[in-house]
Formats: sequence, structure tokens, C-alpha cells
Amino acid sequence: MRSLATLHDEYALRGRIDDAAPVTSASAVLIDAPVARVWDVLADLRGWEAWSPDFELRALDAVEPGREFRWSQGGTPLRSRFAVVDPGRELSWTGTFLALYRAVDRMVLADEGGRTRVTVEESLDGPLIRLFYGERRLRAGHEARLAALKVHVERSA
Repeated sequence: MRSLATLHDEYALRGRIDDAAPVTSASAVLIDAPVARVWDVLADLRGWEAWSPDFELRALDAVEPGREFRWSQGGTPLRSRFAVVDPGRELSWTGTFLALYRAVDRMVLADEGGRTRVTVEESLDGPLIRLFYGERRLRAGHEARLAALKVHVERSA
């Protein structure tokens, strides 16, 4: 299992997840809105509670590379640190939960003729992770978040 520092420095900061992790997933959605609008919603973590299923923000100073934030997903507390904050292109972070599990999360935006493709990629590692949080569950969470993002952005456009 790679250290959180390695995941942050050698993976997240370099625009990739840990493909060798026991659990990985990637999902995408096409949103009928320009990249700038989608970015504004994604970069506003304080606003995620209004649209993202089971998301609760617990502490956030700023959405900037190297800054930490605390949140929970479905009641599970997470501690994360932003790696890439590239407006209109990528929002990524590394994080831990239950002090044993490590993740790399990437949200990548791409313009497609005035619409925006958002791709979410994540890698998870930790003891017996596949037994209680496998790829199917991770993908379902990503797809639910992406669907909610699409509805939220398109309704508010």
C-alpha cells in the first residue's frame, strides 16, 4: 500500500490515480452547460451539500492546492488535501478515512462543443477494501454524484 504522501506527490499532482490500487473506478457525464459554469459549481465545495448525495462539508479554508478539507460521505468522515485546482480543467485531491484507507480522487472537465464532459476517477487502497467497498459501490457513488451534478447545473443554467 502506497503512503498518502506518495499518492499525493506522485499520483494526484501528476494527474493520475493509482491504477494498481485494489479498487479503481472511472465514470463520466456530459452536461449541457459551458465548462466555466460547471467549474463554478465544482469549485464551490460549500455548495455541494445542496446537490451531492450524502455529502457533508465539515471544514474548509480554501479550495487551493495543498489545503486540507474535512468532509463526510454517507456518514463516513474523510480528511483530504487538494492536489490540483486548475480552473476549468481539473479538481483533484488525496484523502484518508478510518486512518487506514487512502484515496486519490480526480474530476476532469473537457469542453465538447459548448457542453462539458466531467470524468471522475478514483483509486482506493487499504486493508480488505474490496470486501466492504468494491468497484461496483465506488462506481455507483460516482454515477449518483455525476447525475446530481448534471441535474443541478442544467436546472440552474
